[in-house]
Amino acid sequence: MPSAREALLDAAYAALLNRAWVEVRMVEVATAAGVSRQTLYNAFGSKEGLARALVSRETESYLTGVERALAVGGPDGLDGPAGDAAARVAAAAAWTLRAARTNPLVKAALTGCWGERLPAGQTGPAELVGHFRDRAVAALAPGRPREELPALGTACETAARLTLSCVIVPAGPAPDAAPAGASAQVPRQRAPEAETEAVGRLVRKAFAGLTA
Repeated sequence: MPSAREALLDAAYAALLNRAWVEVRMVEVATAAGVSRQTLYNAFGSKEGLARALVSRETESYLTGVERALAVGGPDGLDGPAGDAAARVAAAAAWTLRAARTNPLVKAALTGCWGERLPAGQTGPAELVGHFRDRAVAALAPGRPREELPALGTACETAARLTLSCVIVPAGPAPDAAPAGASAQVPRQRAPEAETEAVGRLVRKAFAGLTA
């Protein structure tokens, strides 16, 4: 059973999905969590404090997912082809795309575009790119020769930035060529699977030259 704090954060997140943050009322959050409004204020101090805690929780959850993806790698785990460095970082990149698609707070933190519906963010793209890079280096460095570590850091940094760019401007395969004489068409919206494949290709290019 979640603690009162977690229940309040869950209730605040659910409310945020249905209306702009400025319209979310503290009494609604407390009622939805099944606690008193005083308990809510005791836990977070103010609506701004609740917003900070909510953004912090969601971004930390995202980074935990990055670490999990780096540890597990692709669908085959760490055995065989899915065990190389590029596949592990590609799995973290794929998780990043999924998190950005499903969680508006994570997407806002990754892109810096908070908009009017969300609370003001304290975590920005540069910070999350740094966390992604650092976690990737920490996961991949053990057992590698010391002379490879600078190249590993560069590859992880590049992969993190490429992943962020795919969140901002979704990547995908090139659109089919238009028939002769036809006017240029706006590319169809990329399917999640195509975006994942595209970011995986970019990550693998960033790791070209590194051993598994």
